[in-house]
Amino acid sequence: MSQGHGEPDSSSASQPDDLPAMDFTTFVLSLSHSALLHLGDAPHPTDGKSEVDLPMARQTIDLLALIQEKTHGNLTGAEEQMLTQALYDLRLRFVEVSQKHT
Repeated sequence: MSQGHGEPDSSSASQPDDLPAMDFTTFVLSLSHSALLHLGDAPHPTDGKSEVDLPMARQTIDLLALIQEKTHGNLTGAEEQMLTQALYDLRLRFVEVSQKHT
């Protein structure tokens, strides 16, 4: 039976069991993990090797900063705090890794 007024039937809109529900926090954490991968802090999923790619890390951090700028005033307090903390941590880690690789 349809749920009416454009709401999808829950059985057709369900997430696969192994994927988390997609929301803003999951999106930011995914990008943060990508930045950590490029900073060499996480192994690459295909080969298990950790490699530093500072330009890609910088680009991902800049993308998160752009998201912060464009969503200003439209996030919940918890979302804003999580994004601010993620950016702070990634920027600090970027500086640490950059100093080691210069």
